[in-house]
Amino acid sequence: MANKIEEVKTSIETSLKDESKPWTQVFKLAEEKTGCPRLYIFLGGVAIIVLYLAFGYAAQILCNAIGVAYPAYISMKAIETRTKEDDTRWLTYWVIYGVLSVFEHFSFFLVQIIPFYWLLKCIFFVWCMVPIENNGSVIMYHKVILPYFKKYEKSADDLIGQATDKIKQVAGDVISKKLS
Repeated sequence: MANKIEEVKTSIETSLKDESKPWTQVFKLAEEKTGCPRLYIFLGGVAIIVLYLAFGYAAQILCNAIGVAYPAYISMKAIETRTKEDDTRWLTYWVIYGVLSVFEHFSFFLVQIIPFYWLLKCIFFVWCMVPIENNGSVIMYHKVILPYFKKYEKSADDLIGQATDKIKQVAGDVISKKLS
């Protein structure tokens, strides 16, 4: 266990000092101004965010910002690369994010009955975006989303086809009336 903690600590420290990352300059400046190591500044920030998500006013905004800001930034970078792997990784994340958003919309009462809901949701998002091979979005996609997708894909395709045909018909009727 101690080896795993040391491995995570080293990984975080490496990432905080990686010049290619957008946050490196912020942590460098904070370290210079405070004299406190970057790792402690990072962990202090994480502690503040955790406490705010657990007890703060408007925790939903912070949770959703965390769930969107970094993934959107990295997704834009992925689009600009020539490889497909990073695109697939982030598309998988956005599928999970979208499914959770729709589910949450129809079960809004969960927010009120689950203690520390926004903290738990934020931890889930972080698990889904953590840069490891089998992160939360990969696991959730393959274990939960994909089986349902395969089960209902034909029905969904048929429904979408019918809706598309109906929209084309209505649009054609509207254009015909405008031209006559």
